[in-house]
Amino acid sequence: MTDIPRRAVTRTAKLAALPLGFAGRTVLGMGKRVTGLASDVISAEIQQRTAEQLFSVLGQLKGGAMKFGQALSVFEAALPEEIAAPYRQALTKLQEAAPPLPAATVHKVLAEQLGPDWRDRFVEFDDTPAAAASIGQVHRAVWRDPGYGPSGGPKHRDVAVKIQYPGAGDALLADLKQLSRLGAMFRAIQPGLDVKPLLVELRERITEELDYELEAESQRAFAAAYADDPEIFIPEVLDSSPRVLITEWIEGTPLSQIIREGTEEERDEAGRLMAVLHLSAPMRAGLLHADPHPGNFRLLPDGRLGVIDFGAVARMPEGTPEPIGRIAALALRGDAEAVVAGLREEGFVSPTEPIDAEAVLDFLRPMLEPIAAEEFRFTRAWLRGEATRLASPRSPTFQLSRQLNLPPSYLMIHRVTLGSIGVLCQLEAKAPYRAILERWLPGFAPVA
Repeated sequence: MTDIPRRAVTRTAKLAALPLGFAGRTVLGMGKRVTGLASDVISAEIQQRTAEQLFSVLGQLKGGAMKFGQALSVFEAALPEEIAAPYRQALTKLQEAAPPLPAATVHKVLAEQLGPDWRDRFVEFDDTPAAAASIGQVHRAVWRDPGYGPSGGPKHRDVAVKIQYPGAGDALLADLKQLSRLGAMFRAIQPGLDVKPLLVELRERITEELDYELEAESQRAFAAAYADDPEIFIPEVLDSSPRVLITEWIEGTPLSQIIREGTEEERDEAGRLMAVLHLSAPMRAGLLHADPHPGNFRLLPDGRLGVIDFGAVARMPEGTPEPIGRIAALALRGDAEAVVAGLREEGFVSPTEPIDAEAVLDFLRPMLEPIAAEEFRFTRAWLRGEATRLASPRSPTFQLSRQLNLPPSYLMIHRVTLGSIGVLCQLEAKAPYRAILERWLPGFAPVA
């Protein structure tokens, strides 16, 4: 058995070791009784032990499982407090840690991708990884730049070297297939959390995310769009191959650390900068950074937001679709009929099925609370309230949501919006979000 298949079997064994016997039978045996929030039918002890073991196993996996775990950890803020509180720190660690590749394997990948003389390109190379991504790991090194420094000698630069795990593509597909069978586990933690669209989207993005040369192209486009920007910093790409990416190293405080121990001022500013990035990028770069979890952001010493990992991006050459801003503004003004007309035109509502326009407005208004006032503070409590309102089958909101559709063209935008809101709620960040939308969201005219 080769090393890669052996690792795949190990991953499958770890997934099988999840507490299916403990929580799975408890959930699945209830059948149709699992119709409300988890606390209605499952004891707090089962929820906590299930969450603990689930996130522990996900944290040990590479490929799809770790990537899915990172996505889930963003939504930690929506989990009930009795689950979230004990494991908040463990959840956040998913974004920064994974078992490292052996140094010999790292060297083999570098030789295959950069040539047998790869060491000549570096003054120093640290064999111990500095961080882990979902399908690769990052090493710190000193790059031997072919240019010259001020004294006429070689110019050396601190760099991040991202190396893709061997067999990452096969692993990603295998992990996603296994995770698709664990829907009941996730419902035990937060019923109503539909994992299927996320898994489908991850499958569709595998090919792009596995190509580091495509990622380099996206990062260069972002760097050009935000060159000399006073608020956003994108590190320079120095070299790339299909499985290795070398970029400028950036020093800063990870958002995961700011979430845990940052001051209120730091958390507010980090949230404001994240909103600026995600709302301005489609207009400025024609791209949307589509992986909004805290491990991809750093608050730099000069106050800028440093952004890394451009493997997942949405290409939006015409910017954010204008109907998003227009419909949001119409909803804030209370024009229910115009809102429904706009939603029908974009495919969110069936062109023929009747729907209560005022009910649709009531459905949307709480979601738009963050932009209804000049300033808003995102909180875990607010997100849990929205999750409860939208996820409970007993609520009128849930019944109405079954009449709504998510057009495929809006899937990435939807994911990034939800992911960003999850991070803002982890930060509990206060900022003038409405003004940021007025500046960067097409169609969102100032609301009186």
